[in-house]
Amino acid sequence: MAALTEVKVPDIGDFKDVPIIEVMVKPGDRVKAEDSLITLESDKATMDVPAPAAGTVKDLKVKLGDKVSEGTVILLLDAGATVQAAASALTPKTSVAAPPAPTSAATGVAEVRVPDIGDFKDVPVIEIMVKPGDAVKAEDALITLESDKATMDVPAPLAGVVNAINVKLGDKVSEGTVILTLTTGTATGDPVVAAATLVAAPTPPAPAAAPAGRAQPPAQAGAIDEAAFALAYAGPGVRKLARELGVDLGKVKGSGNKGRIVKEDVEAFVKGAPAAARAASAAAPSAGIGGVDLLPWPKVDFAKFGSIETKPLSRIKKISGANLHRNWVMIPHVTNHDDADITELEAFRVQLNKEIEKSGVRVSMLAFMIKAAVATLKKFPEFNASLDGDNLILKKYYHIGFAADTPQGLVVPV
Repeated sequence: MAALTEVKVPDIGDFKDVPIIEVMVKPGDRVKAEDSLITLESDKATMDVPAPAAGTVKDLKVKLGDKVSEGTVILLLDAGATVQAAASALTPKTSVAAPPAPTSAATGVAEVRVPDIGDFKDVPVIEIMVKPGDAVKAEDALITLESDKATMDVPAPLAGVVNAINVKLGDKVSEGTVILTLTTGTATGDPVVAAATLVAAPTPPAPAAAPAGRAQPPAQAGAIDEAAFALAYAGPGVRKLARELGVDLGKVKGSGNKGRIVKEDVEAFVKGAPAAARAASAAAPSAGIGGVDLLPWPKVDFAKFGSIETKPLSRIKKISGANLHRNWVMIPHVTNHDDADITELEAFRVQLNKEIEKSGVRVSMLAFMIKAAVATLKKFPEFNASLDGDNLILKKYYHIGFAADTPQGLVVPV
């Protein structure tokens, strides 16, 4: 018997006790690597937790509404059961064919249906990526669905040629709805049913040969901004095409619903933007910050000022860092004012000044404000940090500056 694998919640940044809003599998279900297992929703983001490997779900350790954090065990996965199931799937069946390996299927006509999409019903089709006569490979995106919670691509379960499309843009579909018929080899015999596997999250594939009729990737397309690519509003199928063509989705303007990037946008970008221009843009020296013509940030040795700790950035911080920095440079800042009752503090300050009156020193409210600022930075150390590449420098010292009027003019002592 194969050893059971504990599937745990991966690194989800600084989020803790995040509630589970959807459980997508049950004991006995077979899953593939990257299939979604559960969905988490914090006050800032909704995240799917994918399967790290293929296998059969043996035991669920969580339920709907449970709160989890990084390292929480979600379920037990038996990888051996999947190997046995795959071997038994090779036995010929008369009516229903199991989804084959991503090569091709038995000769005939296959009906491709909407797979299990959870509790969603009557989900609108917002994009159709193929037409009759198109040759598709296994896992090529066929249509895109969009519910009020998620956007999902339905990929081809096997390779073949699109024979007929049974849905149109705007149609509402549910699990089991026939999307299209696919001819595999020479069409003989009755159609078989091939259930697609829903793609719920983009997985960057290895570069592959582009299908016939598709634009070839440029020889030199320059580096891709992975942070902008990850945040682009596009489905897995479009992301796969962009990877094949070497297109940075962060630079593509979407023409789909709500600015969604569709396949035609990527292909138009390849045709409209010469490879040389894209390469020159990627190779241009980045002296500025966030696209603004500013002086480059100096390299600072923070250790010479006091004790420091170098802490690697989490995956979420790496992705969001570039965008937050751009917003810091480009968006006007707002100062927030709030009220606090300092009656007792002011009484204490007045009493203190009376006690030290003969010394000629007076304590202003500024001293208490600086003390409060330091106490706050100790409690929230990431506000007293600097970004150094993929690391966050957490400073164990607190240097507070304030503007002071002196005979030599306005200065800021620290």
